[in-house]
Amino acid sequence: MGCCDTPGLMPVSAAIETLLENTASITHSEIVSLTDAQNRITSEDIRSPINVPPFANSAMDGYAVRCADLASTQTLPLAGKSFAGVPFEGNWLQGTCIRIMTGAEIPEGADAVIMQEQTTVEGDNVTFTVLPAAQQNIRPIGDDVKTGDVVIPKGTLLTPREVPLLATLGIADVPVMRKPKVAFFSTGDELRQVGETLGKGEIYDSNRYTIRAMLEKMHCEAIDLGVVPDCPEQLRETFLHAADIADVIVTSGGVSVGEADYTKDILDQEGEVGFWKIAIKPGKPFAFGRVKNALFCGLPGNPVSVLVTLHVLVQPLLAKLSGHTQWKPTIPLKAKAETRFKKSPGRADYQRAVYRLDKNGDLVVGTTGNQGSGAFSSLSVANCFTVLEQDRGHVEVGETVTIEPFNAVLS
Repeated sequence: MGCCDTPGLMPVSAAIETLLENTASITHSEIVSLTDAQNRITSEDIRSPINVPPFANSAMDGYAVRCADLASTQTLPLAGKSFAGVPFEGNWLQGTCIRIMTGAEIPEGADAVIMQEQTTVEGDNVTFTVLPAAQQNIRPIGDDVKTGDVVIPKGTLLTPREVPLLATLGIADVPVMRKPKVAFFSTGDELRQVGETLGKGEIYDSNRYTIRAMLEKMHCEAIDLGVVPDCPEQLRETFLHAADIADVIVTSGGVSVGEADYTKDILDQEGEVGFWKIAIKPGKPFAFGRVKNALFCGLPGNPVSVLVTLHVLVQPLLAKLSGHTQWKPTIPLKAKAETRFKKSPGRADYQRAVYRLDKNGDLVVGTTGNQGSGAFSSLSVANCFTVLEQDRGHVEVGETVTIEPFNAVLS
């Protein structure tokens, strides 16, 4: 387990690497109905039990023909109809055609469908204005999916793109990973619940709302253990209880230098925890380790620091824990700064910003204002982070910067 007793700050990439190295995916799976499969992660490859389509069908409204019948004539009498769900039945005589609708089963012997726009009809006689190519407008059996094909790999998050596919295949029950259980709480005597009246020196605890909202977007079972005061025995009991009921413990507050020493003492006694200083702004103080068999992530106390560290550091950990093998970090983009960004070298700075396309179609980005770690209002109007490199200083208007548009967790 990594620890930051070494001097200096740990780069963000090194912190993420250490977090992932010490995280193993959940192995327990369960079966859920298709109606409950949304936002769950597949625990095995899902193979198709059928061909799609299960029979050759028409890609057009038109007429099914045998190409050979049009070798000597352009006009064929109508022999019958094939509709979706009501296929043509009976003997199909040579030298005739069959009216067919999109999705309807191709009559045995047909080797082309001519769209109705390429015909003229007089009574029961159909005249074709073009000669068809073999297999024209015919969707063959298994054209989309073949029996046995892996349609959804193990470790895929099921979204509105995948769930209808499973329905198409007639799959009613889906094997998925158990959701990670994450117990979280805030620490501090100054914290009050929303709805209470604030006393002198007190503030509302917004961090648990941030953590819950993000955990649920990360497809975890969020277990809110409330606010724990600065009381060693109560803090110890809460940590041990959390470790008994959850895969991961997430706290806010109590990990900065100068904060109550008993937080560190309890964690040293009950688990294996390192207190890190990470080269990230906001969010430098961070703790990681284990309490009993549960992973532990200690976040800073400032509201924006909580969100940034949960997004940048904890999100990859939870993705791996959940078995979400298809998860990828947000793809960074390059944009031109249309405002000045203040920064001092030393830490990678995740600044709240708004990106857009200018009149020339170029990507530009501007700050949302106050970048203090307690200024949540500038985050509520942002749609991206401008990620300023660790060694970079101030950014002037017109310079190129890297942005990370908010992903589904923050959107």
